[in-house]
Amino acid sequence: MKILYIILGSISLVLGIIGIFVPLLPTTPFLLLTATLYFQGSPQLYNWLLNHKYLGPYIRNFRENKAIPLRAKIVSVSLLWITILYCIFFVVKMFWVQILLFCIATGVTYHILSFKTLKK
Repeated sequence: MKILYIILGSISLVLGIIGIFVPLLPTTPFLLLTATLYFQGSPQLYNWLLNHKYLGPYIRNFRENKAIPLRAKIVSVSLLWITILYCIFFVVKMFWVQILLFCIATGVTYHILSFKTLKK
């Protein structure tokens, strides 16, 4: 089972890293999943992740404060809407898919904004 946890955690880690650059893929939930899976599979990987220079703060900030930094909120919501609106107006031609994309963007925006803002 430990090997399975490590494999699934590594897949989740890759998706979380991709999520840093792709607005529709959430970074923090994948990194939290990775931390959980690594905790079960390998204490060394779990500690590495929590102490990582770039990835660790995502997990620590969320676990300790249940908050998202203001800059992260602004960037993620802005990129989300830029991407969704581009897809709605230039990529997707089916009306029901456009409505679905708009609803997804609205839901994700609400979800992001529902967290407290982390004050540094």
